[in-house]
Amino acid sequence: MLPLFGDEHRRRRAINLGGSQSVTSQAAILEQAKALRFKREVLRRRDESALKIQSWWRGTLEARSVRRYMRQLFLQDMTSLTGLRCLVFIRQDDDLLRQWSAAMSADDHLLFGGAGSQDKAHWVTLLCRVSVLLIKSVAKEPSSHPALTQLQVLCKLLDPSYGARVLGFSDFDLPRVLTQYVMQYGLYQNVRSSIEAIAIDSKDDPAIPYLVKLAYLPFSNVPPLTELFTQYMHALAIHILTIPLLPYRMPLRSLSQFSAKLPLAYLQALSSCTTDIVMQTSISAQINITANLLHFIPPRYAILPLPSLTAYIQLLRALLSALPVHALDPPLPDAKSPTWEEDSDVDDEHVPGGPAIPRPALPVLDARTRKRLQTLPSGAHLNTLLKLTHQHPQLLPDMVALLVTLHIVWPTAKDEVLGTLLLYGGGGLVREIYRDQVRPTPLGRDENIVTIMDPSLQEWWPPLLLLTELYTHTLRTMGDDEFFSNSRMLLTLNELVPFSRTLFNIAFALYWRDERLKLQDTHVPGLNLRWTDVRERLTKCLQAIHARDSRRPFMPPNHWSVGTQIDMSSFVDAVVHEEQQTDEVSGPLITAKGRQTYFSHLFPRLGILSNIPFAIPFETRVHIFRLFVQTDMAKRGYNHFSRFNRVEVSIRRGHIAQDGYDKLSGVDLRAHIAITFIDQFGEPEAGIDGGGVFKEFFTSLCKEVFDTDRGLWLETKKNEIYPNPHSYASEAHSLSWYRFIGRILGKALYEGILVEVAFAGFFLAKWLDKQSFLDDLASLDPDLYQGLVFLKNYTGNVEDLSLNFTVATEEFGVTKAVDLIPNGSNVAVTRENRLQYICLVSHYRLTTQIKLQSEAFFEGLSEMIDPKWLRMFNQQELQILLGGANSPIDFGDLRQHTQYGGLYDDEDPTIRAFWKVMESFDQEQRRAFLRFVTSCSRPPLLGFKQLNPNFAIRDAGDDQHRLPTASTCVNLLKLPRYTNERVLREKLLQAISSGAGFDLS
Repeated sequence: MLPLFGDEHRRRRAINLGGSQSVTSQAAILEQAKALRFKREVLRRRDESALKIQSWWRGTLEARSVRRYMRQLFLQDMTSLTGLRCLVFIRQDDDLLRQWSAAMSADDHLLFGGAGSQDKAHWVTLLCRVSVLLIKSVAKEPSSHPALTQLQVLCKLLDPSYGARVLGFSDFDLPRVLTQYVMQYGLYQNVRSSIEAIAIDSKDDPAIPYLVKLAYLPFSNVPPLTELFTQYMHALAIHILTIPLLPYRMPLRSLSQFSAKLPLAYLQALSSCTTDIVMQTSISAQINITANLLHFIPPRYAILPLPSLTAYIQLLRALLSALPVHALDPPLPDAKSPTWEEDSDVDDEHVPGGPAIPRPALPVLDARTRKRLQTLPSGAHLNTLLKLTHQHPQLLPDMVALLVTLHIVWPTAKDEVLGTLLLYGGGGLVREIYRDQVRPTPLGRDENIVTIMDPSLQEWWPPLLLLTELYTHTLRTMGDDEFFSNSRMLLTLNELVPFSRTLFNIAFALYWRDERLKLQDTHVPGLNLRWTDVRERLTKCLQAIHARDSRRPFMPPNHWSVGTQIDMSSFVDAVVHEEQQTDEVSGPLITAKGRQTYFSHLFPRLGILSNIPFAIPFETRVHIFRLFVQTDMAKRGYNHFSRFNRVEVSIRRGHIAQDGYDKLSGVDLRAHIAITFIDQFGEPEAGIDGGGVFKEFFTSLCKEVFDTDRGLWLETKKNEIYPNPHSYASEAHSLSWYRFIGRILGKALYEGILVEVAFAGFFLAKWLDKQSFLDDLASLDPDLYQGLVFLKNYTGNVEDLSLNFTVATEEFGVTKAVDLIPNGSNVAVTRENRLQYICLVSHYRLTTQIKLQSEAFFEGLSEMIDPKWLRMFNQQELQILLGGANSPIDFGDLRQHTQYGGLYDDEDPTIRAFWKVMESFDQEQRRAFLRFVTSCSRPPLLGFKQLNPNFAIRDAGDDQHRLPTASTCVNLLKLPRYTNERVLREKLLQAISSGAGFDLS
């Protein structure tokens, strides 16, 4: 074919008509284009970088050349203005700075010569910049000889009197201008670096006096209380006062000068920047400020004006508020565990299911810092502050806030602080705080209960919390007689009524609204204290006040009632539901305190019942307790009317305690226990145990195991028993008996069986996880109690009594001294520490001596009864729950709730004669009758309507010689149809006085 259009030499395009794909895909083409772009970009950046490097290098060469030239000019005439310009232009050349400083220090007229020249303004500007260069050079090697010369020059320049004296000027403003400039460019930062670079104990270092002088000279160049003055004070606080062990770094002369030159009379300048100081410093720096302030300011308390005192107290409070708990008494570096590990206020709570709250790392404190910080809670220091507060009542609100913050951040010093406050001025501080600051508080008013967390009310919390702590602390070392005598250390009873109601309203609101308010995650405004900790403090005080009211009522009716805030019927239903939910909750709980806080958060009604149970009427709580037991029985599948899970036990009449211990120790006592008595002939006694035989066994068992002749129990003068503190009672065998007795008593509570035994109040308190104090000691050891009360109120020199921190114990005729604190035999009891001594002695006698016995007993009791069920009651109520109400037996109430069987009804002649005879019985005979038909001599807590089953009377034939009999298992009296009232009385008295066993039925 002939070519057309002359394109015969062009290569023809190959066209594939077979439909195959091209080898190069679209994606590959795009990647190739992207790679080419990247390569071009790399080349472009490389070219730009090369140009920049070349430019920088040319500039560097030029700068070096200029600097060499300037250096030559400077060396030719270093004292002239030209030399000064060269020095500034060359900038941080330490060698030239040393030479210039040496020349200037040798001739003061050279140093200040520019002040009278035409170029004064230029000279001042250059001198400002050189001063900054000098202080930076010093910070590099503060102990070197050239640095000393530079410091001398700086001090001359900043000292207003020195330059004026050299030039003879009366108005010389160079120091003021220089100070303002060097302060702006880090004078105090460099002074701090220089001081810290010198070893702490190198007081003889010649640079130290000049560095100290530079720290206070700026205040000589600024009028007090101006804006610049405030800035200088702010810088002094965050840069100089944060230097660790600042006073220990200064020689004595410099220390005196620094202390005298500090503008402490104008501390109010810090009021506007207190928050900034706290925000701009670390925990360690805040502790250093506190320690340094405690060195310089307390010696000058007497001459400080009121505004300065106020600012000082406010600054201390702000610093302490920012610190974590125990920051002022952290563990020693070589300690295996914190010294405060067992302190009750340690906040070590963890909420299961939620994030753990990290505790900030505590700083390691130098021994000298620790010693200086001990000034803060010391009695002498606090008494001085309290005297100032007495002279200046305006200080009281800030002082109260400081004291609250102090014992929050330093829990181990709380007792010392509170003890000092209570002793100050004869002990009237409690009433003063109440009348001036707490009585008018809007917190806890009945009509304003919901607004307690309003930030606008933050100023009212410190006095309320301090008064609460003071009152709680006071009650620990105060007996009832002193309490009701209107001691000057306490509020009057009329004042106590509204105060306790305020605490009650706040505590109830914090428990009731815990879930909605998220108390665990929020803090009291202005305080380093969570709302849960506030609630705990208020609860402790309320419990102490309510304990006094329980022993000798003095509160008005319904004082402890929540009124119409909750509906009791719905409350009961809800709390039973909450109790059922507790078994579904799991998770790691670090402390008992954490567990209680957690349950209070999830289950507010249980929180109320466990902490302020007196908010709910006693009868309602007893009803709730029985419902808890019924719920637990249903959950475990126990039914007393079924033979399933029934435990059958044979007990010899003459060996009830030992057989009970041997055969019931490994048994789940929640199950139905069927008892068969074996008589003296080895034969089983007649009768089927439907509950009555067990109650008879139980009554006999309790009579044996609580017999004080067995050696496990002792009696107080009020015939109340408590564990024997003797060493043999803490041996393993004895402890197993305590554990068994605890289980048996738990069975009584579980079954609702009343036990006729009275426990000492301080021992019952341990069931409720409460501490016992001086007021409980009166029942245990009246002589010791009177001696401690005498010591507390002794007005002479306490040291004349020759007491130390030991307590004497006697066993097997041998008396030995036990230390109450480490090395207690060498620590004398003084006026300042006598309250601590009283607390420790009381704690030892009431708690420490019977610790193992009480723990074993409560371990057994807790197997049967959930401890939080017991915390629904106080000691007196728990005794009633155990033994019934010790009140006259009302046969009118019994008759109203009596059922009749056989031929009897309420109008039967024999029944009418029976009730007539009952009404003629005295209380002892009535109790004997009640024991005969129910196995217990006391009536049920809530009346005979609660007797289960109800009391019943059934006819037993018409034999006039037959004695009445009883089936205690069903509370049934089998009464023959007597036709004569005299015969009925005689036969009834004979039956109830016989003391026979179950065979009598």
